[in-house]
Amino acid sequence: MKRARQRGLTLVELIVAFTIMLVLTSMAVPLARSKMRAERRRELLHDLTDMRHAIDKYKDYCDQNIFGPPKQGTNCWPESLDQLVDGVKIASSADGKKIRFLRRIPKDPFTRSTEWGLRSDQDDPKSTSWGGENVFDVYSKTDEKDTDGTPFSEW
Repeated sequence: MKRARQRGLTLVELIVAFTIMLVLTSMAVPLARSKMRAERRRELLHDLTDMRHAIDKYKDYCDQNIFGPPKQGTNCWPESLDQLVDGVKIASSADGKKIRFLRRIPKDPFTRSTEWGLRSDQDDPKSTSWGGENVFDVYSKTDEKDTDGTPFSEW
Protein backbone atom coordinates (compact mmCIF):
# COMPACT_ATOMS: atom_id res chain seq x y z
CA MET A 1 0.00 0.00 0.00
CA LYS A 2 2.85 2.37 0.77
CA ARG A 3 4.49 1.54 -2.62
CA ALA A 4 1.37 2.44 -4.61
CA ARG A 5 1.46 6.06 -3.41
CA GLN A 6 5.09 6.62 -4.30
CA ARG A 7 5.81 8.44 -7.52
CA GLY A 8 9.04 8.99 -9.46
CA LEU A 9 12.01 6.86 -10.38
CA THR A 10 14.22 4.77 -8.19
CA LEU A 11 17.96 5.30 -8.14
CA VAL A 12 18.51 2.10 -10.13
CA GLU A 13 16.12 3.24 -12.85
CA LEU A 14 17.91 6.59 -13.10
CA ILE A 15 21.32 4.92 -13.35
CA VAL A 16 20.09 2.58 -16.10
CA ALA A 17 18.50 5.48 -18.05
CA PHE A 18 21.66 7.63 -17.82
CA THR A 19 23.84 4.68 -18.83
CA ILE A 20 21.73 4.07 -21.94
CA MET A 21 21.91 7.77 -22.84
CA LEU A 22 25.69 7.78 -22.31
CA VAL A 23 26.15 4.79 -24.62
CA LEU A 24 23.96 6.34 -27.33
CA THR A 25 25.78 9.68 -27.07
CA SER A 26 29.21 8.06 -27.22
CA MET A 27 28.17 6.33 -30.45
CA ALA A 28 26.79 9.53 -32.03
CA VAL A 29 29.83 11.78 -31.43
CA PRO A 30 32.29 9.86 -33.67
CA LEU A 31 29.65 9.64 -36.38
CA ALA A 32 29.09 13.39 -36.25
CA ARG A 33 32.85 14.05 -36.36
CA SER A 34 33.34 11.83 -39.40
CA LYS A 35 30.42 13.52 -41.14
CA MET A 36 31.88 16.98 -40.45
CA ARG A 37 35.30 15.84 -41.70
CA ALA A 38 33.77 14.44 -44.89
CA GLU A 39 31.99 17.76 -45.46
CA ARG A 40 35.23 19.73 -44.95
CA ARG A 41 37.02 17.34 -47.32
CA ARG A 42 34.33 17.87 -49.98
CA GLU A 43 34.48 21.65 -49.49
CA LEU A 44 38.29 21.67 -49.79
CA LEU A 45 38.13 19.70 -53.03
CA HIS A 46 35.52 22.11 -54.42
CA ASP A 47 37.50 25.22 -53.41
CA LEU A 48 40.76 23.91 -54.86
CA THR A 49 39.00 22.99 -58.11
CA ASP A 50 37.43 26.47 -58.39
CA MET A 51 40.71 28.30 -57.75
CA ARG A 52 42.71 26.08 -60.10
CA HIS A 53 40.08 26.54 -62.80
CA ALA A 54 40.30 30.34 -62.35
CA ILE A 55 44.11 30.21 -62.56
CA ASP A 56 43.95 28.15 -65.75
CA LYS A 57 41.35 30.47 -67.29
CA TYR A 58 43.58 33.48 -66.51
CA LYS A 59 46.49 31.69 -68.20
CA ASP A 60 44.38 30.96 -71.31
CA TYR A 61 43.28 34.61 -71.59
CA CYS A 62 46.83 35.86 -71.06
CA ASP A 63 48.21 33.48 -73.70
CA GLN A 64 45.66 34.96 -76.14
CA ASN A 65 47.02 38.49 -75.31
CA ILE A 66 43.59 39.65 -74.10
CA PHE A 67 45.34 41.59 -71.29
CA GLY A 68 48.08 42.89 -73.55
CA PRO A 69 51.71 41.83 -73.26
CA PRO A 70 52.37 39.71 -70.15
CA LYS A 71 54.43 41.06 -67.28
CA GLN A 72 58.06 39.92 -67.33
CA GLY A 73 58.69 36.78 -65.23
CA THR A 74 55.05 35.77 -64.77
CA ASN A 75 54.93 33.40 -67.77
CA CYS A 76 51.29 34.47 -68.15
CA TRP A 77 50.27 33.15 -64.72
CA PRO A 78 48.52 35.46 -62.24
CA GLU A 79 50.73 37.32 -59.75
CA SER A 80 48.42 36.60 -56.79
CA LEU A 81 45.01 35.22 -55.92
CA ASP A 82 43.86 38.79 -55.25
CA GLN A 83 44.43 39.58 -58.91
CA LEU A 84 41.86 36.91 -59.81
CA VAL A 85 39.33 38.57 -57.47
CA ASP A 86 40.09 42.21 -58.37
CA GLY A 87 40.11 41.45 -62.08
CA VAL A 88 42.40 42.35 -64.95
CA LYS A 89 41.77 45.10 -67.49
CA ILE A 90 41.13 44.05 -71.05
CA ALA A 91 43.72 45.66 -73.33
CA SER A 92 41.28 46.36 -76.17
CA SER A 93 38.62 47.90 -73.91
CA ALA A 94 38.44 51.69 -74.11
CA ASP A 95 36.30 52.00 -70.97
CA GLY A 96 38.66 49.93 -68.76
CA LYS A 97 36.46 46.84 -68.54
CA LYS A 98 37.87 44.11 -66.29
CA ILE A 99 37.58 40.35 -66.30
CA ARG A 100 37.21 38.78 -62.85
CA PHE A 101 37.92 35.11 -62.34
CA LEU A 102 36.86 34.63 -58.69
CA ARG A 103 34.18 36.38 -56.64
CA ARG A 104 36.21 35.96 -53.49
CA ILE A 105 39.08 33.90 -52.14
CA PRO A 106 37.42 30.97 -50.37
CA LYS A 107 38.25 30.02 -46.79
CA ASP A 108 40.22 26.84 -46.29
CA PRO A 109 37.73 24.55 -44.49
CA PHE A 110 40.47 23.08 -42.29
CA THR A 111 42.41 26.22 -41.31
CA ARG A 112 39.39 28.58 -41.49
CA SER A 113 41.62 31.14 -43.20
CA THR A 114 41.82 32.66 -46.68
CA GLU A 115 45.58 32.08 -46.56
CA TRP A 116 46.39 29.33 -49.04
CA GLY A 117 49.72 27.78 -49.88
CA LEU A 118 50.94 29.00 -53.28
CA ARG A 119 53.38 27.58 -55.81
CA SER A 120 54.83 29.28 -58.86
CA ASP A 121 55.67 27.46 -62.07
CA GLN A 122 59.37 27.69 -61.13
CA ASP A 123 58.85 26.06 -57.69
CA ASP A 124 59.27 22.37 -56.96
CA PRO A 125 55.87 20.57 -57.19
CA LYS A 126 56.12 19.47 -53.53
CA SER A 127 57.50 22.78 -52.28
CA THR A 128 55.86 24.46 -49.29
CA SER A 129 57.48 27.83 -49.92
CA TRP A 130 56.37 30.19 -52.65
CA GLY A 131 58.94 31.76 -54.95
CA GLY A 132 56.66 34.76 -55.48
CA GLU A 133 57.02 35.00 -59.25
CA ASN A 134 53.46 33.94 -60.07
CA VAL A 135 50.63 31.66 -58.93
CA PHE A 136 50.71 28.33 -60.73
CA ASP A 137 49.02 26.19 -58.05
CA VAL A 138 47.30 26.41 -54.65
CA TYR A 139 47.17 23.99 -51.74
CA SER A 140 45.87 23.81 -48.18
CA LYS A 141 48.22 24.71 -45.34
CA THR A 142 46.67 22.18 -42.96
CA ASP A 143 48.70 19.34 -41.45
CA GLU A 144 45.70 16.99 -41.43
CA LYS A 145 45.54 13.88 -43.58
CA ASP A 146 42.83 12.19 -45.58
CA THR A 147 41.53 8.75 -44.61
CA ASP A 148 44.03 7.11 -46.98
CA GLY A 149 46.93 8.90 -45.27
CA THR A 150 47.53 11.49 -48.00
CA PRO A 151 48.13 14.97 -46.53
CA PHE A 152 45.53 17.49 -47.65
CA SER A 153 48.41 19.80 -48.55
CA GLU A 154 49.31 17.43 -51.40
CA TRP A 155 45.91 17.60 -53.09
